[in-house]
Amino acid sequence: MANPADYRPASGEIPTNPGVYRFRDEFGRIIYVGKAKNLRNRLNSYFAHVSGLSPKTYAMVHTAASVEWTVVGSELESLQLEYTWIKEYKPRFNIAFRDDKSYPYLAVTLKDKFPRAQVMRGEKKKGVRYFGPYSQAWAIRETLDALLRVFPVRTCTTGVFNRAQKSDRPCLLGYIDKCAAPCVGNISVEDHQKLAQDLAKFMAGGADKFIAELTVQMKDAAAEFDFEKAARLRDDIAALEKAFERNAVVLADSVDADLFAFDQDDLEAAVQVFFVRGGRIRGQRGWIVEKMDDTDDAALIEQLIQQVYGEVAASIAVGDSEEELAHQRHEIPKQIIVPALPQNHEQLEDWLSGIRGSKVSIAVSQRGDKAALMQTVEENAKHALTLHKSRRAGDLTTRSASLVELQENLELPDPLMRIECYDISHVQGTHVVASMVVFEDGLPKKSDYRKFSITGSSARDDTASMYDVIHRRFKRYLQDQAEREQTPRTSGEVSAERAHEKEPAKFAYPPNLVVVDGGQPQVNAASAALADLGITDVYVVGIAKRLEELWLPNEDFPVILPRTSPALYLIQRVRDEAHRFAITFHRSKRGKAMLSSALDGVAGLGPAKREALIEHFGSYKKLTAATEDELLEVSGIGPSMAQKIIAHFEQENSAERAIPSQGINLTTGEVLE
Repeated sequence: MANPADYRPASGEIPTNPGVYRFRDEFGRIIYVGKAKNLRNRLNSYFAHVSGLSPKTYAMVHTAASVEWTVVGSELESLQLEYTWIKEYKPRFNIAFRDDKSYPYLAVTLKDKFPRAQVMRGEKKKGVRYFGPYSQAWAIRETLDALLRVFPVRTCTTGVFNRAQKSDRPCLLGYIDKCAAPCVGNISVEDHQKLAQDLAKFMAGGADKFIAELTVQMKDAAAEFDFEKAARLRDDIAALEKAFERNAVVLADSVDADLFAFDQDDLEAAVQVFFVRGGRIRGQRGWIVEKMDDTDDAALIEQLIQQVYGEVAASIAVGDSEEELAHQRHEIPKQIIVPALPQNHEQLEDWLSGIRGSKVSIAVSQRGDKAALMQTVEENAKHALTLHKSRRAGDLTTRSASLVELQENLELPDPLMRIECYDISHVQGTHVVASMVVFEDGLPKKSDYRKFSITGSSARDDTASMYDVIHRRFKRYLQDQAEREQTPRTSGEVSAERAHEKEPAKFAYPPNLVVVDGGQPQVNAASAALADLGITDVYVVGIAKRLEELWLPNEDFPVILPRTSPALYLIQRVRDEAHRFAITFHRSKRGKAMLSSALDGVAGLGPAKREALIEHFGSYKKLTAATEDELLEVSGIGPSMAQKIIAHFEQENSAERAIPSQGINLTTGEVLE
């Protein structure tokens, strides 16, 4: 543990301007980012009375090895820079808002030639309009099912769509008029895109407009005695009203607001938000946050606003259409209702107003309908925290017990904060690959996962492959360590040019334990690789599949853990994750090799274009089913080359069909023509 006095900058060196500061650990990783109106006052508060700091802040300043700062022109600039760095570096001591579950959205893929409406989760993608989030996926599906009567956009997967195109027969939804069937040409590309855009406008708050237009059309049809059309429009209006009424009316029609509330204990807080657009609740979302001990309500709300709406700011890119920009900016409401005003709420309002393009206000609601709705949001936050604590208690206890038990059984001197596991995957010695997965505090850290391709003599057997992988990984670690020692990091001001330098490579810090998938031969190979590099403070263990025993280097007998042992369960989980990751990489590499060989007969197709095709389609099935327009989307592929590729695969398919089918007489073994 570092001594803060060793890296404390002289007080006179720190400017009194507003700015942003970063604490780094001994490996150069950024572990905390903060902002200040007066950098000197703020930084001195970390060093003046270290013993009086809250436990987490105390741990942070003792983990750090240097502190650096960047001066900015105003508090608004410091707000923007702080958010950028927190998003980029994800410092471990900053407040991190983790979604308490994966929320589904209704997504319309407007970027596609034939847009598709579907339920989507996870990270948002460019060119896709999202509506929600919803608390339940079934609510989206029921809403979408009702809307397909009026907006029959396609909802099928790419595979189903391509099969329908080839067979010239639509799927069931096409027959029951819940899909316009663009796959068989029942609707033009332009008209189908307009359908998708109308669906997006309806979901974005244009329901009243659509219902009013259809009502006028229904009355006109009835006046002209076209009762069949009037009846159809009547049913369409009923479907839209059914979908629209799912969103409860809670406030006046003109109100666009997000309402935040949270419930907390000494360690964590559960945050809930209701998204209200046009007076109706359009979505709900929740986060769980691990608190810094000295974080008050106002600071918590400030960090929350930065994260939630910073995502919107980051999604706005140069080149977006006016319609896309309007939708993205609409995600920031006119009003944000919070339980406590952040100290710099005026700067936050200026920041949000600049993103939205119109005035945004942050307020605390004291009375009226908004205050009543805030009570509902608070109730949701209380239930979310209670549920999270009940789940977390069992999980945290189990993880801690398994790590301690594993450390004791292997007789290791240090706690197992970081575990790396390696696995080799191949098919009869071909396409040999390896995986490295990382677990920190008993949980997978997928951002640190790595893949290795193994060639040459190292691919002759599993032990040689294991030696090669371990040697390569820790050789890189020693190189990074040597570079870091040559250029030691000191505290001080950082220029604007250095402010966005990259984090240290992921190999820059070692694990406490290396786990290999295999028995004594693999363990000895990994241990030999470490010994040849002169590394003595990293320990190795192997888990053999036959009896799930643990092997240590140069030991004649394995360590046998009880079948019900939490430590055994943890190490099995680590091994299985490494195996899954290796198999996934191996299949991808093997598939790309097969795809590459399938393109050998295409005249004029060079290595660069071949690689572009492989990266774009990823599988033989997708490439052979690709249309000329889809091939033209690949960089470097023109109309002439696209036609050559299609002709090549058509020739292959016709050759396969020309081969006569054969059978075998099971009695005589004779081949039957």
